[in-house]
Amino acid sequence: MRFLLSILLNGLFVLISAKLLSGVAVDGYVTAIIVGVVLGLVNAFIKPVLTILTLPITVVTLGLFLLVINGLMVLAVDALIPGFAVDGLLWAIGFSLLLTVLNAVLGISDRKETK
Repeated sequence: MRFLLSILLNGLFVLISAKLLSGVAVDGYVTAIIVGVVLGLVNAFIKPVLTILTLPITVVTLGLFLLVINGLMVLAVDALIPGFAVDGLLWAIGFSLLLTVLNAVLGISDRKETK
């Protein structure tokens, strides 16, 4: 149940981020949910490989290159999902940052339940 709620909230966050950023467009809530799921899968499987491959430049830029990697992951999802459009790398980085902030504020990212 918690996983389903997390997916629905992430879809809502994608929709809110698209409304706040003029360079990002989402067709509807269902598309936003799909974007959230695909973005999660891309971040789980492709991002670690890219992070390891670009480790030297990440160290030299003191970790700022990770913002570029996050933007590239958003652009990859843009290429995969027809109802999702991002105008460029800077908008993708902004979208990624805003999505991260929204997830962190509501604490749904990786918080464990306490009993």
